[in-house]
Amino acid sequence: MQLFSIFATLAAAAVAAAQNQTVTIMVGGEASSSGGIFQFIPNTLNATNGSVITFEWTGSPGNHSVTQSSFNAPCTPLQGGFDSGWILIAGSTTLSPPPSWDLMITDDSTPIWFYCKQLLPSPHCNSGMVGGINIKPGPNSLAAFQKAAAAAGPPGQAQGSLAGVGASASVGPFIPSGAVFFPSGGPTATAPAPGASGSGGATSGGSPTNSASSGGTSGSGTPPPSGAIPTVSFDMAKILGTVVVGVWIGMAVVL
Repeated sequence: MQLFSIFATLAAAAVAAAQNQTVTIMVGGEASSSGGIFQFIPNTLNATNGSVITFEWTGSPGNHSVTQSSFNAPCTPLQGGFDSGWILIAGSTTLSPPPSWDLMITDDSTPIWFYCKQLLPSPHCNSGMVGGINIKPGPNSLAAFQKAAAAAGPPGQAQGSLAGVGASASVGPFIPSGAVFFPSGGPTATAPAPGASGSGGATSGGSPTNSASSGGTSGSGTPPPSGAIPTVSFDMAKILGTVVVGVWIGMAVVL
């Protein structure tokens, strides 16, 4: 009986640990990338509660946001949704580490839709820079979301916050030297020097007006291919290994 109790406790702990995984989504591609500049890579995945989605701004030059929307309005900020603000990487600069932002999944039963709200050099959302997390089977697919985004009006510019629907951040984006953060408006001709940053979760809105390279000077307007859907879930080999080791330890304690 005592062995069973130890086994059950260790199994539960292993399952809980396996659920809290981290996966990275790259924000923006290169002009030479398959799918072009205007994309999230990957643009869809599945993640369980407690998992952390790390968005990394890797496209350069690029000026992008991660803004929550809805299936019915793919290029409009969702009321009560999360929003990273704009992050600019000027020129062909590779930053290490890159700008990043962590979102924790709080409700894996809710599909999470997001887009880039940058307008220049052409609206990124309408060009296919959209994505989804925990998309359910059925007509509300990623392909349908991309199609609706391509036909939508100019992307909405209202500023969101850290807390979203189905996912939330505890702090604003990490901004390394070489990147510029615009929490409530896009870069202008008087933009701060690289490395400047603002506070996440600002509530004011603003329409980006960028005189520098914003999202690159070229890119494919074709929605990026979805490919296989990554899943942030259980690693059964690790779970079983942890449980077996735990059982041996438990037997040693009992004996």
